[in-house]
Amino acid sequence: MMLRRESKMETNGGNRMRFLLGAMLLLNSAQLLATEVTEAAARSNDHEQIAPKHILVLSIPDRKLAVTEGGIVRKMYDVAVGKPSTPSPTGELKIINKLVDPTYHHQGKVVPPGKSNPLGNRWMGLSAKGYGIHGTNLQSSVGKAASHGCIRMRKHDVEELFTLVRVGDVVVIHAERDQQVAAIFASPTVVAQAAPTPNVQRAPAPSLAVMAAIAREIAE
Repeated sequence: MMLRRESKMETNGGNRMRFLLGAMLLLNSAQLLATEVTEAAARSNDHEQIAPKHILVLSIPDRKLAVTEGGIVRKMYDVAVGKPSTPSPTGELKIINKLVDPTYHHQGKVVPPGKSNPLGNRWMGLSAKGYGIHGTNLQSSVGKAASHGCIRMRKHDVEELFTLVRVGDVVVIHAERDQQVAAIFASPTVVAQAAPTPNVQRAPAPSLAVMAAIAREIAE
């Protein structure tokens, strides 16, 4: 009798142990699943934040920057590009940060935000280290090869561009005027004028009765 009771107690204890182990495994699986869902959602949010909305196309020969969206040119701006001794980077880059009233750092020189700041009041950093799209305290340099390699813009233009683009947007810089660049930036110097309309006397418009008669003849 004692042996049967002990055996029953051992069986009950084993069942409880298996139940606890099963519950722990189930809880652990639920936690792992919740972690995977959270990480997937985070990856999705990151993708949405960095997915490019605009593609910026810059032509060094034309010294112009076009903002495209869905293959359509939305805006076009004059820019300054790098001097021959300090050329602008080329290829496909991305905007990696945006700053309002940036501080200028170059070869140990530091210029705080203000009218004398060479970066103006807006900075959009590019994935090419040290380069960016920014304003300038020398507005007359826009449209020229005048910078240390960065892309300069006029005050109003850079402020407007700053509101349009976001981190993750693509910037394609062309060193040559290829077919794509020509299609975007072509601006013929001579506009063909329409030929003058000859002064020809036109016959009076037919009356409704005549038009009805013509229609009956065609129908027959």
